[in-house]
Amino acid sequence: MKSAITTLLLALSLTASAQQYKVPVSEEHEKMQTGKYQPTWQSLQQHQTPEWFRNAKFGIWAHWGPQCVEGSGDWMARSLYMEGTREYKYHVEHYGHPSEFGFKDVLPLFKAENWDPEKLVERYKRCGAQYFFVLGNHHDNYDLWDSQYQPWNSKNIGPKRDILEGWARAAKKAGLPLGISFHADHAWTWYEPAQRYDLEGRKAGVYYDGHLTKEDGKGKWWEGLDPQLLYRQNHPLSERSWWNGAIHQQWDWTHGAATPSQDFVTNFYDRTLDAINRYQPDIIYFDVTVLPFYDISDCGLKIAAHFYNKNPKAVMTCKILDEEQRKAITWDVERGAPNFIVPEPWQTCNCIGGWHYDTRTYENNWYKSAATVVKQLVDIVSKNGNLLLSVPLRADGTYDEKEAAILDDLEAWMTVNGESIFGTRPWKTFGEGPVAEKNISVNAQGFNDGEYSKMDYRDIRFNQKGGILYATAMGWPTQMENGELKMENSRLIIKSLRKGNPYGRKVSSVSLLGYGKVKARQTAEGLVVTLPAPCNKIAPVLKIK
Repeated sequence: MKSAITTLLLALSLTASAQQYKVPVSEEHEKMQTGKYQPTWQSLQQHQTPEWFRNAKFGIWAHWGPQCVEGSGDWMARSLYMEGTREYKYHVEHYGHPSEFGFKDVLPLFKAENWDPEKLVERYKRCGAQYFFVLGNHHDNYDLWDSQYQPWNSKNIGPKRDILEGWARAAKKAGLPLGISFHADHAWTWYEPAQRYDLEGRKAGVYYDGHLTKEDGKGKWWEGLDPQLLYRQNHPLSERSWWNGAIHQQWDWTHGAATPSQDFVTNFYDRTLDAINRYQPDIIYFDVTVLPFYDISDCGLKIAAHFYNKNPKAVMTCKILDEEQRKAITWDVERGAPNFIVPEPWQTCNCIGGWHYDTRTYENNWYKSAATVVKQLVDIVSKNGNLLLSVPLRADGTYDEKEAAILDDLEAWMTVNGESIFGTRPWKTFGEGPVAEKNISVNAQGFNDGEYSKMDYRDIRFNQKGGILYATAMGWPTQMENGELKMENSRLIIKSLRKGNPYGRKVSSVSLLGYGKVKARQTAEGLVVTLPAPCNKIAPVLKIK
C-alpha cells in the first residue's frame, strides 16, 4: 500500500512538473537551488512552518520607500497618473504635470537622510518584535538594494545606499530574524495609468511619461537609464484599464489583465533570487493571489523551492490560499483575521496607518492606538496566528511623535504581558464574547479588521503555554457605585471556565500579570474574578493554573 501511494505521489509530482505554463520563467541568469524541494505543490507540502515562527507571534515591518516622499499615502505612484485624484492634484501642484515630472523624477528625492536602521530595529525589539520585516520593492518597481537586475534602485538613485544591506545588518545585530517583502510582480498592470493622458485642461491629450524610452533621456538627469525598466509599459493595456478599479479584479492575472512577458516574469524571478542569495532572509512575503504570477507561470513555485532548499527553516507567506496550499505556503491575511482557530500557522499583516506614510493620517489622528494593536494581536494569537505590524516611516527614515507615543504604549504593555503572547499555542477554544460569537468572513485577502475594533471586556481570548492558561479581556470591566463609574474591585466573568465546563478545567489559582494574585471562584455562571484598579492602559491578562 505504501509503495502504491509513493508511486501515485511521484506521478502527480511529475505531472505538475510537466505543466505547460503560459509564461515559463527562464533560469539563464539565476539558477533555482536544487535539493529536497521541487517546484511542485506536492513537494513543497513537505515543508513545515518552523517552530521559531510559531513562537515569535509578533513582527514589525518597515514598509518604506520612495512613495513616502510626497506623504500622500499608499499607491501614490499609481494614483499620480489618475487625473482628478487627490494624489494627482497634489503632485501637479507641488512637483509638476506627470507628462513632465513622473514617478521616475520622484526617486532622486528619496534621500533617507535621517535613517538609522540600528536605532529603529532596537526600538522595535523593545516593543516586543520577535522578527523584523523590510520592503524589498513595491509595485513601483524600484529595488531597495544594489540590484544587479534593476538599475532603478536605491544604490543608483535617491539615498545612494543599499537599504536592504543596512536593514539586514541591523536585524542581525539585534538578533531578530529578517523578512523581506516583494511586490514588483504587479508593476506590469499597476503602472498602466502612466500610459494615459489628461482628458481635460491645458494638457489634454499629452501623454504621461509611461511612454518614455531610453532615447528620450538625452540631456536629462536620467540619461542612460531606460524608463521602461521602471514602468514596464511597452505593452497593450489590460481590458478596461481606464477604469481605476479594474486592477483589483485582475490581481490574479484574470479578467482581462494584460499577460506579462517572459522577460518581465524572469526579471522579477532574478531580482527575488538575487535578494534571497545576498541577504539570507528568514521570511519572504508576496502581495499576491497564491503565488507570484499564479497560475500563468512557474515563477512562484521555483522561488519557493529555491528558498526552502537554501533555508529549511524559512517561511514564505502569500494570500488567498486554500487549505491544501496552506500546507506548502504560510497564509497571510491583510488587515483582518478569520474568526476561528486555523490548523496551520498563519499571519496577519496590518498597519497603524496607511502602508506608505500619509500626512493626512498624522494630521487627522487616524493612527490605530496601541490598545487596538494589542487587542488584535491577542485575538490573532488565540487563533494560531502571528501579527506583522507596519509602522510607517517618513521619507527621511524617521517616524513621527504620534507614532512614537504608540510605540511607547505598546512597549509598556508588552514588557509586562509578553509572556502571554510569545511561545504560546491555542487553547481548546480561542475565546468567548460578542465578537467571538459573530460570523465574520474574510473578504478576499482579508479586510475585516474593523469587526475586531468593537471588542470590549466581554470578549476574552485564550492561549496556553507549559500548563498555564492565559485569558485576556479586551478591556477593563467597570461598575457603577453611588452613581459613579468605578474600576476597582470590578468583576470579570469568564463563562468558558464555569463549574463543570466542557473543557474539564478546574482552577486552582489566578494571577493578574503586572499585579499578582487576585480573588477568583468558579460558579455555575463562570469563573468570577475580582480585579484591582487597572495596572495597565489596555487589557488585563490573567494567568490561570
